Amino acid sequence: MNRLGLDFVHRARSPWPARLLLAVALAVSLDLALSYKSLSSAVALSEARLARAQPRRAPARKVSAEELAAVRDTVERLGMPWDRLFAALESAASDQVALLGIQPDPKTGTVVISGDSKDYLAALSYVLNLSQTEALDRVQLVRHEVKANDPQSPVAFAVSAGWRQARP
Repeated sequence: MNRLGLDFVHRARSPWPARLLLAVALAVSLDLALSYKSLSSAVALSEARLARAQPRRAPARKVSAEELAAVRDTVERLGMPWDRLFAALESAASDQVALLGIQPDPKTGTVVISGDSKDYLAALSYVLNLSQTEALDRVQLVRHEVKANDPQSPVAFAVSAGWRQARP
């Protein structure tokens, strides 16, 4: 059998490492508390400076009914599916037609397209191409006139169409 060596006598350890560790922990805690107090007073001072630097806002003015209607009209126009309309115009494009204006009316769901064409047949072909697009319906030529003062005699025209505003 092997001998088992047990030591039942308690050997005293030195209390200095524990006391030193306690002193270091207290010093770090004190430094942390002082840093917190310094930073919180700096934040309060910065907030006070910021509050003094911000100008006082004037009371909101009353908006007239006309201004409100104009804002609503603008928001409505911005929310329209322009990409579908532009895709339809690009798909119907012709080198014999130059577009001059696009006037949408969101309330009635129509759009008036004005332009110049080389001749009357080119204008009619453009109207036909527009009528075959998915974004427009009820396409019709509403006005045309030959520009007599121009030597090439182009045809100025206007097309009215229903704008399908179904959102994707």
